[in-house]
Amino acid sequence: MKPKRDMNRRELLGSAAVSSIAFAVVPRHVLGGRNNVAPSDKVTVANIGCGTQGLREMPGMLQNRDLQVVAVCDPNKFTTNYIDWSSNGIRNGIRQTLGDPTWGAGIEGIPGGRDIGQEYVQKYYAKNLPSGKYRGCNSYEDFRDLLDQEKDLDAIKIMTPDHLHATVAIAAMKKGKHVITHKPIANRISEGRLTIETARRKKVITHFLAWSDRSGNKLTLKWIKDGAIGKLREIHNWSHRPVWPQWTSNPTDTQPIPKGFNWDLWLGCVPHRPYHLNYTHNVFRGWYDFGGGSIADMGHYSLFPLFRTLGIETPAISAEAYGTTTRTIVDQVCRPVNNNVAFPHSCMIRFKFPKQKVLPAFDLIWYDGGMKPFVPEELEADNESLSGEGMMFVGDKGKILASFHGNEPRIIPEKKMRAYAGEKEIPQDSRRRRSDTWVTSIKNKKESPGSFVFAGPVTETINLGAVALRAGRRVDYDSATMKITNLPEANKYLTRQYRRGWEL
Repeated sequence: MKPKRDMNRRELLGSAAVSSIAFAVVPRHVLGGRNNVAPSDKVTVANIGCGTQGLREMPGMLQNRDLQVVAVCDPNKFTTNYIDWSSNGIRNGIRQTLGDPTWGAGIEGIPGGRDIGQEYVQKYYAKNLPSGKYRGCNSYEDFRDLLDQEKDLDAIKIMTPDHLHATVAIAAMKKGKHVITHKPIANRISEGRLTIETARRKKVITHFLAWSDRSGNKLTLKWIKDGAIGKLREIHNWSHRPVWPQWTSNPTDTQPIPKGFNWDLWLGCVPHRPYHLNYTHNVFRGWYDFGGGSIADMGHYSLFPLFRTLGIETPAISAEAYGTTTRTIVDQVCRPVNNNVAFPHSCMIRFKFPKQKVLPAFDLIWYDGGMKPFVPEELEADNESLSGEGMMFVGDKGKILASFHGNEPRIIPEKKMRAYAGEKEIPQDSRRRRSDTWVTSIKNKKESPGSFVFAGPVTETINLGAVALRAGRRVDYDSATMKITNLPEANKYLTRQYRRGWEL
């Protein structure tokens, strides 16, 4: 059933009724203190996606006085079969945010769905009202209904599986809504391009949550400009992901669709297939149809800020990838598994980049699943090894080693760092609430530093890695025409087969 809509905030403030409820526009200090924000000044947001990550990030919005969560949406009404990093992490996070140590005491398993999302929002806002009651958050199964009915909505935050990011973002921007999205912007090059073009054309505020202001990258750039490692040749970035099971073929067993879970709506643009738990929740990332693999999961966090700071303004012009191979036993014979449905257990991808404004042409090498570079001789000299995750910049006269996100960079070996005469102090990263950046941008009507319009190079590069994995060969990419030039049959991986009615 579609929720009933009361007179919206802007209609209310513009009507004669305002005289009888003047509390909505009285000065902020009258509303309970200097930190309060008048309802008419708040950014109204709908949270689309109430799985574990959507719930995990909810406090950052609820505790931000400059915004109001007015709606939630998820094709799942309520189940306790979610997968997460700990058994009680979601439950404990909700308890802490609500100040209620008993919340969810009767729930067995890991909860999620729109019922939980709505309850979370309303209980949080209720605890700050004299009446202790709040019913101002609507709940939707279908994001399209939400966009049609929430007339007084400023922005949406997308927390769905990767395959729906572009679909939801484009639908919202066409209705003039600002869009905040989790990574990736899309898991296909064509969808990423269309999403970014739509943001540019509609002139709405957008924010890609992988953005952050990494001061370590600024120091690394200064060292590169100073010639501390000579001419840059390579950038290496490695992650211990995936932290979910990886499969090599689609499930063959059948499972009943959980009650209250709209499987067709969850599939969205992907052609129909039988329901299986192993496609859903936080394990969707491992499938080519639904996710973007470890590089999309974590690489955006490390590479988007790096691209922005180092001035990498064009995507890779080629990608070559190697992934884990597996075998299975068929009729007592070990045979190779032809896996074109899921990312490998581990992989290495080498991207080649042309000359940029500041940087020369260079290679970017990505590693995941336990793969990483061999220990450089500079670390061996200091009797060190590489950590499980990290970033390394290789020049023709030296190397810079940093954390996975590029923080705490240092020239190696240590004696070269000590001898370096340039700037060595690393300024502290700002520790702002993640929602502050995009809320401020929306309120001030100014482009966010994490705007979609800046994310084209990293979006196309990361998705090109998936193309190379599926093609099994080096792919040369022409961004101007959005085509693979050396292997025409690989162009099918730049887009997807759409379910009827879900075409973009």
